[in-house]
Amino acid sequence: MPTLFKLIGILVMLGCLVIGGMLALVAFVRPEHRTITVTVPLPKPKS
Repeated sequence: MPTLFKLIGILVMLGCLVIGGMLALVAFVRPEHRTITVTVPLPKPKS
């Protein structure tokens, strides 16, 4: 039973680290807004 508690504890800590990393990315990283232009080739008409 102690091994199960250790496993659950490690999984909880890893989950907290992942969530903390995601929150840090949201708080500190700002996306750069810019205009993107993409040319789309028109298909040739079928004859």
